[in-house]
Amino acid sequence: MRLAWTYLLAVAAVWFLGNFVGEGAVPTLLLAYAPPLLWLLPAPFVLAWALWRRRGAGVALAGMLLAMWGAGLLHWRPQQDGTLRVTTLNVSRGRLGTPEGIAAALRAADADLLLLQETNFTRPEFRAKLLAGLPGYTVQTGQEVMTLSRLPVEAAHRYALPGSERTILEVRVRWRGQRLRVVNAHLGTVLVSSVLKGDFARVRRTRDTRTGQVRVLSGLAGQEPGPLLLGGDLNTPPRGLLYRQLQRAFGPDAFDRAGRGPGWTFPSLLLRIDHVMARNLSPTRAQVLPPAGSDHRPLLVEYREGRLFSSGSRSPSSP
Repeated sequence: MRLAWTYLLAVAAVWFLGNFVGEGAVPTLLLAYAPPLLWLLPAPFVLAWALWRRRGAGVALAGMLLAMWGAGLLHWRPQQDGTLRVTTLNVSRGRLGTPEGIAAALRAADADLLLLQETNFTRPEFRAKLLAGLPGYTVQTGQEVMTLSRLPVEAAHRYALPGSERTILEVRVRWRGQRLRVVNAHLGTVLVSSVLKGDFARVRRTRDTRTGQVRVLSGLAGQEPGPLLLGGDLNTPPRGLLYRQLQRAFGPDAFDRAGRGPGWTFPSLLLRIDHVMARNLSPTRAQVLPPAGSDHRPLLVEYREGRLFSSGSRSPSSP
């Protein structure tokens, strides 16, 4: 009985601290950024022990279900077709796939907007071959990011990303008679692995760099009202203070509202770190697509017009 309660309370503490303290301290940052399946691993052993002892099985099962929920395994939202389709994909500099293969996967997504990151390709011919396989799109580029649009493009702006050579790319398009600001970003990574070397200072430096990057994005979101969309490799699991700050600035995470399952866009670590968020738009479907020649998987989101979120209001967060 004591083991079952210990496990349940530990899972609840991990979820609470990872969500609401997160990047505020290094230990809770590790809780927020670690693969959530880690907290599920003890569950079968705890449950088996409780069943064998015939005490605390219900508590152990509650702990298992809470861990499954926190890992997104119980996540299920209704879905329907949308009128705006957006795909984001970190193409990993073209190291792991061919331009023809990636273009074919992106064509199959049939998206109105393609948001690509790590477009500083290792092979000089990769970019031209990739774009040749994606006819019908207007292409706007920044440093290591690229946005392709089938919608009319009005303007494009590039902003420095603190602590990085990358830029934030904002493209303004016309959709259903209104202006839509589309922000494509690739945020830095918190080097959690440095903890294994005892280099906590490096963890803090990379955390602080990301905090500054999110601050710039939030300021960009607040420049003007109206429909706004953020997509990209945000290197942010769906928990923690920075994730919540991005939702406050840009609106709900589409996968939270219209996805199913854990949504691992970075499957090697079983993490969802690529996101699409928007205000004044209603997500109707979000799904992770099959592999497309990258260590990330494409995320496809569909939207309809709506006013679920307005700048300055608070958006709920997910586990």
